[in-house]
Amino acid sequence: MTETQMDPRTIATNVRSIFSLPDVVIRINDLIDSGDASNYELEQVISSDPALTAKLLKFANSTYFGFSGKVETILKAISIIGHKELRNLVLASSVTSTFKGISSDLVDMDTFWNHSITCGVTARLLSSSVGSRERFFIAGLLHGVGRLILFSQYPEESAKVLSCINQGEDVVIQAERKIFGFTHAQLGAELLKQWKLPPNIWKMVEHQLDPTKDAEYEYDASTLCAAINIANYIQPCTNQKINHEETIPDRALKTWSYLGLSVEIIESVMTVAKLQVTEVFNAIR
Repeated sequence: MTETQMDPRTIATNVRSIFSLPDVVIRINDLIDSGDASNYELEQVISSDPALTAKLLKFANSTYFGFSGKVETILKAISIIGHKELRNLVLASSVTSTFKGISSDLVDMDTFWNHSITCGVTARLLSSSVGSRERFFIAGLLHGVGRLILFSQYPEESAKVLSCINQGEDVVIQAERKIFGFTHAQLGAELLKQWKLPPNIWKMVEHQLDPTKDAEYEYDASTLCAAINIANYIQPCTNQKINHEETIPDRALKTWSYLGLSVEIIESVMTVAKLQVTEVFNAIR
């Protein structure tokens, strides 16, 4: 590999055509970004994709939202969910099929997405006091896509990185920096930036390993960091063996303290998350 290949922006640009969002997602994103999209216009775009329609209705009727009464039409789902949450559901329903052909020697994709959804659901629960919670779900869902790019483009180097996994997440991150010159968090954030997701999502992903790096996004990145580490206790994200007796990373302890999370709160969040994860996973797979 040359040095240029090892730059996150270059890699993200090179793989953007391989790992691209479906047209329907881009159209919905553009409509919502315009600020004057009608529910009817959004329904028309979604209805052109029967598989997406079915997934969204299944999602809207899951306990994740806890609506009373059955949601039977896309129009009703949009009016209840709102445009921002809709954007996230469309993205979540599409992103799992975006990453294909990654070696099962490196990762079991069902396990990976289960973990990613767990992170998203957990981050959303932790951010309950924030007005725009939907972005925390997306950041959690997409926090690990940088790893998928590395697995896909650099399988041999990724295998070397994963060989350290029994020594704990911090050792894995050090191995990424040594072998690639950057982390999966930086690469993932670059792809999300090129997908034109807003900074309040990709910045969260970028700073997940160092939440204090940018004061403006410290709360957001701390919430994501905490969610990832809580999710690790619910569902590890690779098919390598993980030593559950490893110490909790310092950054996780710091974020738990910063967010005021007691053991009781964390256990309560885990209980709710487990129930919601099953619903979301079944809806988008």
